[in-house]
Amino acid sequence: MLLVLCVDLDDDIGRKTAVETPVVGRDAVEDAAVALATADPEDSDVNVLFEGVHIHDDVDDEAVEVAAVTGVDGSDVAANRAVGEELDEVLATLSTGEDVRALVVTDGAQDESVIPVIRSRVTIDGVRRVVVRQAQDLESMYYTIKQVLDDPETRGTILVPMGILLLIYPLAILADTLGMPGAVFGLTSGLLGMYMLFRGLGIEENFDDAIERVRSALFTGRVTLITYVVASALLVIGGVNGVETLTSLRTEAAGALGVLEIISALILGAIPWFAAAGVTSSLGRVTDEYLSDEFEWGYLNAPVYVVAIAAILDGVSSYFLGHVGLSYLALVLTGGTLLGLFSTLTFAIAESRFGRRADPA
Repeated sequence: MLLVLCVDLDDDIGRKTAVETPVVGRDAVEDAAVALATADPEDSDVNVLFEGVHIHDDVDDEAVEVAAVTGVDGSDVAANRAVGEELDEVLATLSTGEDVRALVVTDGAQDESVIPVIRSRVTIDGVRRVVVRQAQDLESMYYTIKQVLDDPETRGTILVPMGILLLIYPLAILADTLGMPGAVFGLTSGLLGMYMLFRGLGIEENFDDAIERVRSALFTGRVTLITYVVASALLVIGGVNGVETLTSLRTEAAGALGVLEIISALILGAIPWFAAAGVTSSLGRVTDEYLSDEFEWGYLNAPVYVVAIAAILDGVSSYFLGHVGLSYLALVLTGGTLLGLFSTLTFAIAESRFGRRADPA
């Protein structure tokens, strides 16, 4: 007697359907295959069960039976033991005096690891591995490529680097004509490197979010968009002015400047502009919060803190450069500290008395 034995080592049948195993009989195996296909059409064990039914129907010159046995998910040793126990149940149900031979049907090498367990109980005539045929003709390849290219994520990942690489040849010809052949390789490698960094670090998402915030600010009339632009320009001017101050100090100095003097010169030249940038951006934020009815009195601390910190840094850097004396430095430090404390207390009292702008009086 031939036993067509379908093996499901990780027990997809038991975990995904209500079918009890082992399954014995042609109709029972077919019902189990339909149940598994309904629960998970992509499970390869569906093909194993249908292949077992197909072999059963093709064999008509001798006694044949089909059965499905399962293991357990997670442990190969336990799965092999479970398959052996279910196979014993199947053999016990076969009422025949003939020797039973088995044809094992699996979907891959993992399920075939149980072959020694089966061989210890029944003679094995052969092993049939079921492999689904797919994507082997030109039409299937065409639609696979089309699906990949229709996916925005995949399209950006594959086509952008390929496009940059394909631009090397025409750009090389153009660069050779203009007499600068090295520029094209630097440009293309730089673009490709930037793209890979953006993709690898996920910067493109942050960049898209920043663009969206700018667009939202444009159409909702947020003052911070203008103040941030002005603050950026003031920061650049401050940096340039700091360098110019350092250059002027080096010209006037007789010897080399120390590290402390260099830092103080940079701060002294840049701090007024940096302070202006901080006050401008903070006032823009306060204005937007006020217009959106989310204003809090504590927000007004920001521009005051900026002025206090700028005064302290200006005094410290001037002292280290020898422009002011110790008494002036002490006065500035004390004044900056008192200004910050006065601001904090004042706006805290205002917050407790008046609350938010949106709160009813």
